[in-house]
Amino acid sequence: MDWFLSQVRKDGQTNPWVIAFTVMLATFMEVLDTSVANVALPHIAGDLSAGVDESTWVLTSYLVSNAIVLPLTGWLSSIFGRKRFYMTCVAIFVVSSFLCGMAPSLGLLVLFRVLQGAGGGALQPISQAILVESFPRNKQGMAMAVYGMGVVVAPIIGPTLGGWITDDYSWHWIFFINIPVGILSLLMTSLLIHDPPYLVRRQLKGLKIDYLGLGFLSVGLGFLQVVLDKGQREDWFGSNFIVGCSVLAVVGLLGALLWELTRKDPIVDFRMLKERNFAIATFTMFMLGFVLYGSTVLLPIFLQTLMGYTAMLSGLVLSPGGLVTLLALPIVGRLSQKFEARWLVVVGLAITGVALLRMSNFNLDIDFWTALKAWTISRMGLAFLFVPINVMAFYYIPKEKMNSATGLINLARNIGGSVGIANVTTMLARRAQVHQDILVGHLTPLNSAYRAAISGASQFLMGQGSNASQALTQAQGLIYGNLIRQSTMLAFVDTFWLLGLTFLAMIPLMFIMKSAKPHKATVAVH
Repeated sequence: MDWFLSQVRKDGQTNPWVIAFTVMLATFMEVLDTSVANVALPHIAGDLSAGVDESTWVLTSYLVSNAIVLPLTGWLSSIFGRKRFYMTCVAIFVVSSFLCGMAPSLGLLVLFRVLQGAGGGALQPISQAILVESFPRNKQGMAMAVYGMGVVVAPIIGPTLGGWITDDYSWHWIFFINIPVGILSLLMTSLLIHDPPYLVRRQLKGLKIDYLGLGFLSVGLGFLQVVLDKGQREDWFGSNFIVGCSVLAVVGLLGALLWELTRKDPIVDFRMLKERNFAIATFTMFMLGFVLYGSTVLLPIFLQTLMGYTAMLSGLVLSPGGLVTLLALPIVGRLSQKFEARWLVVVGLAITGVALLRMSNFNLDIDFWTALKAWTISRMGLAFLFVPINVMAFYYIPKEKMNSATGLINLARNIGGSVGIANVTTMLARRAQVHQDILVGHLTPLNSAYRAAISGASQFLMGQGSNASQALTQAQGLIYGNLIRQSTMLAFVDTFWLLGLTFLAMIPLMFIMKSAKPHKATVAVH
């Protein structure tokens, strides 16, 4: 053990790259769990004798508890100590992962997923805070690149990994794989990570628990997540359940905002949003989550429902994009040491926006390579966003507020992801209906093209053995089925167009940010 510590420490300080590896172990594992269970839901439902609709609570319960803990990270770290709190969260995550894998019923699985989400919620912001403080200012871009490899790539490979594990082993193993990684993370954290002096001093002062603020925030974020996850399924505000949840979400979030602004030691320091760069960077991160998660849901649905791709083939379209992101992040990290972060964000917004607009030109005849190329370009653009946005966000934030800042910006990305997924699923359903209503107006006997299509299809079907009446009915069914495909295709076009235009519309915001030029600075190393 002494030999190991002597290899990773120099002049009494731990190598920051070893720290980066240590904290990213648990973070990658946690982010992976936000998407790895998606493809296993039918298997979970069948094995636990539940409906597929009921099984979606396996996802929702995790996201709700995760969202509640995220903004509380700084406050909880101040009370319990960051290292102790971080290790406790990893331990909770590991134990609850084991319990999820052993769950004999859906109710218990949902309960254990709540515990898992609560343990995992703090891992992202604490890891990010430790990375920012462990690297000097001029190398923080590289630190954020390492962090980005976890939080950007993990959701991309999650569904593919989850599908492989579920098909080749069982759904239980998507939870069991967390256990060895979590144990290794705990061992390395206990040896290598230490709380910085300013955090220890603050901890010794003691803080009172703000029960009212905690209650407001928990209610607001919890019900907001339920609304976003269940809205489309329940027909949004046509459902009394969604209306009730929305009212509670608004009351909780508004109450939390007004209450926390009056506290001396708030559990969530919303006053940090007065800093212009942090506020704009947080909003930009929200939109990054919106587009990242929205597009990651959108393309596989398109490929599998309209193009007839298998899950594995659609995964092959998406996988090179994840690889490109992984390879580009370190390059962007180095560029952030030479160029102002906001100009790199402009490049990323432009690349991804244009790539998504190109995807709005997709049709039912595109080939595999066209889809792969457009998707890969869009993921390369995302690599230019994640690192510089984080550099901009923390440039003017004091160290003692770093935990709270990372909690807020990670919450923004996660909520943005939930909003993006909800927007994509809703827009697909609504726009498909709009286009269907428009197209069906052309299916009348007065339309010569329709008459010709019916006649040609009927002649073909009669040649296959159908009588005239059957052939006419079958021909009408074929044409209507084609109309459904066309209207759905047009809905995908509209949605890709919206995502692309959203990113391009973000570019002007970068011109109102304060300059954040890269320069050398020293920071405390853990």
